[in-house]
Amino acid sequence: MILLQLATGPIQVNTYIVGDETTKKAMVVDPGGQVPQIMRALEEHGLTCELIFNTHTHWDHVGGNGELKAKTGAPIVTHPDEAATLGTEEMQARMFGLSVPSSPPADRTVREGDTVELGALSFRVIELPGHSPCGVGLVIDGYVFAGDSLFFGSIGRTDFPGGNLQALLTNIREKIFTLPDETVVLTGHGPATTVGREKTTNPFF
Repeated sequence: MILLQLATGPIQVNTYIVGDETTKKAMVVDPGGQVPQIMRALEEHGLTCELIFNTHTHWDHVGGNGELKAKTGAPIVTHPDEAATLGTEEMQARMFGLSVPSSPPADRTVREGDTVELGALSFRVIELPGHSPCGVGLVIDGYVFAGDSLFFGSIGRTDFPGGNLQALLTNIREKIFTLPDETVVLTGHGPATTVGREKTTNPFF
């Protein structure tokens, strides 16, 4: 598996490019913006963007959706409860004094237990509501793409519309902390961490 991490958009979201080494098919997870930078990274590694995956649809994670889809033709994939707010990002960002273009609608939705196929790679979808109405994570051997649910030493905010602290804590415990301790948690902001580290040192647990 090819795994690249970029910081994109007005508040430097972690954007991940995941590629299958054999087919060179790639998925871009949470394109916050700076699409030319994302395109350069794809080209440098000989990758073709086949999917745009949004762990959730807060404005900072989807600012590059429209431009990336226009350049690659890749479908936008997210949870149906998140898809409902796509298109409102420009308004969301204005509340923070910032500006991003609104996203096109989702082309496909996924729920817990679904799989996302990318060449020879297969990702299991887990639902992680709490930071947003129903953020989703992707699990593959050794890694979990956690969006804004779990961070290094912290968790996602729950004071946005659709947030729920107890739901977030429960979902992290039941769906992330049950993964092997050495699993790398790829976060929506800040450094990566591991399941084992967060189980033993995260103050929220």
